[in-house]
Amino acid sequence: MSNYFKYFPMVDYKFGDEPESSRFENITVYADVVDQIADATTAYDEYYILPDERPDNVSEKLYGTPNFHWTFYLMNDAIREQGWPVSNNKVFELSEIKYATRVITTKTKLTDKFKVGQTITGATSSATATIGKRNLDLGQLFIENGNQTFVAGENINSLNSNNVTETIVVDSYEFQYNAAHHYENSSGDTVDIDPETGPGASLTEVTYLDRVNRLNEANRQIRVLKRGIIRDVVQSFRDTVSNA
Repeated sequence: MSNYFKYFPMVDYKFGDEPESSRFENITVYADVVDQIADATTAYDEYYILPDERPDNVSEKLYGTPNFHWTFYLMNDAIREQGWPVSNNKVFELSEIKYATRVITTKTKLTDKFKVGQTITGATSSATATIGKRNLDLGQLFIENGNQTFVAGENINSLNSNNVTETIVVDSYEFQYNAAHHYENSSGDTVDIDPETGPGASLTEVTYLDRVNRLNEANRQIRVLKRGIIRDVVQSFRDTVSNA
């Protein structure tokens, strides 16, 4: 996106605790021309990004040059904030990296036991790990430093700060990307569940991977500036930003 940022004015900025400031593009500047055309339906068309298409590919296809790829980010908040959509295989690869934590789901009440930082041990598997995070709404434990695989149906024990042994039963054990992010009813609305009884048959589980796939697919439908006005809009944007 170098073509995009090179027109922004420079500003002195200190990063973190650095004693000296650095010259950096002032990306907080936003041209009025964007607001003027954002809601003008006569200024843009809808475009569906095909799998494996890059911004420069789409720019070449629509405008005969790859140099206007940055306008897609300008016109679409979703891809500017969440990134360009990728292939389904890439979604899975990225989810494997981002959501690689292991998750234990239990129907045992967690509010008064198995706190963050406690060490847990599987009674059957002898697996051990540390509790890194909890989601009480879904009965989930996000674990760290695991050395083996816990087994669904086994008891897990943990010694609390009072040297009292606590026990829960594993309902499922999986990578975070395969664990539930939330549950939805038949209308697609997110609903709360009772983690001690489970979601029931009427609700649909949406995993972390499902959610990422949905966001990725939703971002494929974008607004693109019409070919007949692209050069005028680009020049107006550059002039406005350069003079800010």
